Amino acid sequence: MTTSAEELHHGQLAASPVKGDDQRLYVDLDKCATGECSTCEIQCSYYYHTQKPGNNGIVSIAELATYALVCRRCEEPHCVNACPKDALEQQKDKGNMLVRHALRCVSCKSCSHACPYGTIYPENVPLLIHTCDYCLDRRGQKGEPLCIKSCPHGALSLKSGSIALDENTFLVGDHLIVHSTHWKREKA
Repeated sequence: MTTSAEELHHGQLAASPVKGDDQRLYVDLDKCATGECSTCEIQCSYYYHTQKPGNNGIVSIAELATYALVCRRCEEPHCVNACPKDALEQQKDKGNMLVRHALRCVSCKSCSHACPYGTIYPENVPLLIHTCDYCLDRRGQKGEPLCIKSCPHGALSLKSGSIALDENTFLVGDHLIVHSTHWKREKA
């Protein structure tokens, strides 16, 4: 099982997601971006997060989805060049996908300030490592996934990996479906 932290910080995100009949975590980033929540208010049942309330896996999911879908993957990445700790890396072999090395990152937000398109959101670059295991081993348990039940705005759900994808809905990795209206190079 690959967690969001492994996908985000170790570059293990599947570059070519494949449809399947499995249930995947669906995140509507457009709802998350409305600003109705000053901080993400969901609850998380990932073991290490239950020990530290306020830590939840959706933060890492939002960062991962942003790098996969919103980031413009610049040829000359100002965000990478601005990082004083070499914590941000652009993976040339994976279409310039960003990886943030959490053990180097000091959450100074230099990358956020350097991005000319404003696509690295400061709230998505925390010092604390957040992890989502997609509740893969707890889905049959009562009340799981807890994040879906506790999101006050209905931004999270489970959907089949075989759903029809519209113009703004994407498979990200092997366990995630993201709805996000975003910039497209070919329409610029």
